[in-house]
Amino acid sequence: MPMKRFICLFALCALVSSPVEAACYADYKAKQDNPLRLHYGVAELPDAACNRKAAAQQLAPRLSRAGWTLLNIVSVFGQDGLEERKTSAGRYFLRY
Repeated sequence: MPMKRFICLFALCALVSSPVEAACYADYKAKQDNPLRLHYGVAELPDAACNRKAAAQQLAPRLSRAGWTLLNIVSVFGQDGLEERKTSAGRYFLRY
């Protein structure tokens, strides 16, 4: 019986101490033509897309559906960088 308790306790500790998957975000620049319009935005990404190349592959189609062309990924960051970009992104904060 003590071994069974030990195993249960070990399993519980492993669950509690395992890191929660961190959120992934990218800030980007996009444009529309005729007339030219530019915007800076922040978008949430799947964890698998937490690098610039994958972020571009995720965001380009999302933006395209709304008539925007992705110009570049400025950076990829975690939850801790969200608040400082919120004001700059304005209405494009977590929109796409």
